Amino acid sequence: MNKEDFDPTKLGEDIVKVIKTIFDPEIPVDIYELGLIYDVMINEDRDVKIIMTLTTPNCPVAESLPADVKDKVKSMKEVNEVELELTFDPPWSQDLMSDEAKLEIGIL
Repeated sequence: MNKEDFDPTKLGEDIVKVIKTIFDPEIPVDIYELGLIYDVMINEDRDVKIIMTLTTPNCPVAESLPADVKDKVKSMKEVNEVELELTFDPPWSQDLMSDEAKLEIGIL
């Protein structure tokens, strides 16, 4: 893929599609709709930085879930490198969930 053919908006949408295939094991909703992904940044070299959180700092998947996100995004042929930053600031709350996610778990 040439730099001239590179569309960061399209790649961002494709990355979100991949992230939406990853589900929190305790809640039957994908992690994007849960609001666990705070930001996805892409530079001109197709390096990706993802800032995400977990529902709680001592979440049972604290080690596996971020690794799963990083591995799945890194496996995309359009992506070069992936950096994943785990943060708890701001802490996750149900307010970060999409309406679709709230509806799925019955709080809307």
